[in-house]
Amino acid sequence: MKTLQGNNKKFIRSIDLVGKKMILTVIALLAFTYSMNAQEISSNAIGLRFGDNDGFGVEVSYQHKLNDAKRLEVDLGFRNNNNFDIWKLTGLHQWVWNIDGGFNWYAGAGAGIGNVNIKNFDDDDGLFVNIAGTVGVEYNFDIPLLVSLDFRPEIGVINDFGNNDLDLDLALSVRYQF
Repeated sequence: MKTLQGNNKKFIRSIDLVGKKMILTVIALLAFTYSMNAQEISSNAIGLRFGDNDGFGVEVSYQHKLNDAKRLEVDLGFRNNNNFDIWKLTGLHQWVWNIDGGFNWYAGAGAGIGNVNIKNFDDDDGLFVNIAGTVGVEYNFDIPLLVSLDFRPEIGVINDFGNNDLDLDLALSVRYQF
């Protein structure tokens, strides 16, 4: 009888050990899968962002990876026509989450600074500053191409062309990854 009880205890210990190994293996696999998904962010990406609000149409866009789930985006937009000359530089800190495969979604916040010279009026000339948010989706192709669609609300803090209200920008971006 003692031998049977001793064998049962050994059997239970061995099952317990196997269970602990399985749990550790599952945790390791989940961590590996998470790190594989997090590596979807390229180290650098440069391209164009096509919008038509305070981004002034087309912006030169650069992204730099900060870590496996964060990056910095910097966009520079220009516009020159018969009514005004304008430029704007926007910087955004973004968090990136994998949806599935090459699909990611991201959200972030930042600020912008620029200068406007309105040729027909003197009211709103000069420096302007705004704060911005962003939310979007992107697809990371197997080739070094990244395509994204984002929504960027901006609020004027200083002289945002005299209206100091909310501007909404929807844009399509195409970037080369390196």
